[in-house]
Amino acid sequence: MADNQHKPGEMDITEQEKTFAGFMRWTVNIGIVCILIVLFLAVFAR
Repeated sequence: MADNQHKPGEMDITEQEKTFAGFMRWTVNIGIVCILIVLFLAVFAR
């Protein structure tokens, strides 16, 4: 077996945090755009 054991809390997760923040930013922006499109269609579509 390998001698090195995983120790929780020691891994550098800064890149994962940046990726998740970017993903959430895109998700919120796309959600806002979808809501605006639906509102636009609800107001102006006949």
